[in-house]
Amino acid sequence: MPTPRFFPVLRVTIALQTAALLAQAITAGLLLSTPGGRALHGISAGAVLLTGLLHLVAAILVWRPGGGSPRAVLPAALILVLALAQMALGAMHMKAVHVPIGVLMFGGSLMQLGQIWASGRPAPAAAA
Repeated sequence: MPTPRFFPVLRVTIALQTAALLAQAITAGLLLSTPGGRALHGISAGAVLLTGLLHLVAAILVWRPGGGSPRAVLPAALILVLALAQMALGAMHMKAVHVPIGVLMFGGSLMQLGQIWASGRPAPAAAA
């Protein structure tokens, strides 16, 4: 089966999302150690939200018009929901929940990045 049209876009968006989540971890350290860290952490939060949205759009495009598997849609939607929750938790200064969810998001994104780059192409959609 040929690779769905939008599969390379999905790969790139997951890579960007993982990089944005890594930047979040770096700016979290800056938040604790420098006066300008809060602004940088806020900017990188916007990057995580944007890349999460792009990831979801790419996953939907791989699935519906692309003819690929819908399996990538759930993790993409989950990352986007968690990014929104993270923004709210960060604004409420709930570090005890904010930090572990951030680590979970980065680990999940890294795992998905490894899976998507290791596969030559996505699994075909199941026949109905």
